[in-house]
Amino acid sequence: MGRGRHAGYDDQREAILAGAARLFAGHGYSATSMNQVAQACGLSKATLYHYYRDKYALLFSIADSHVERLQRIVVETAQADGEPRERMHLLIRRFVQEYADAQDAHWVLTSEVRFLEPADRQRVLDRERAVVAEFAKVIAGLRPDLDEATLAKPLTMLLFGMVNWMFTWMKPEGALDYEAMAPIVTDLFLGGLQAVQAPQPALAQNRQLSRG
Repeated sequence: MGRGRHAGYDDQREAILAGAARLFAGHGYSATSMNQVAQACGLSKATLYHYYRDKYALLFSIADSHVERLQRIVVETAQADGEPRERMHLLIRRFVQEYADAQDAHWVLTSEVRFLEPADRQRVLDRERAVVAEFAKVIAGLRPDLDEATLAKPLTMLLFGMVNWMFTWMKPEGALDYEAMAPIVTDLFLGGLQAVQAPQPALAQNRQLSRG
């Protein structure tokens, strides 16, 4: 009978993916070696190969697992009770939260997926399309006329344009964090500039103090 995986096996795999994503995002997939990944993760090269057979396996796992998490969010939201407006609030909040903790993986997904083999790249793209389709369904539920005008998907991509790249300009020490930005993005998307509500100063100050 074969030996089973130890209790921390999955946690170690996730830690390796996080370390590899950080290196790929900072230096590029092509310029990063397995030796660098092993060093960054505090592992021997032999131990690293026990979890991932090569650098390509790391790249695919980073991209695929990141999109799989996004896909799971839209599926769970679609199954939740509530009107389309409520689901849109929930979708945006959960995506912003996910991106806050997965900036490196998201960078890899958007910039390094070109190095994947065609079949693997197609798998990732199919997952991305499923995510876009679920967002478009919510927009169509809010505005059926826009769906009839084939605008639901373009509007979804405009929304992603706000959310996907937030990490490129958000500063960890800034007055606003991801939790505060989520409702702002929702208000701007659903109601335009006149609908945006400024975060309460007390809440923003408390967040600053909590980081100290």
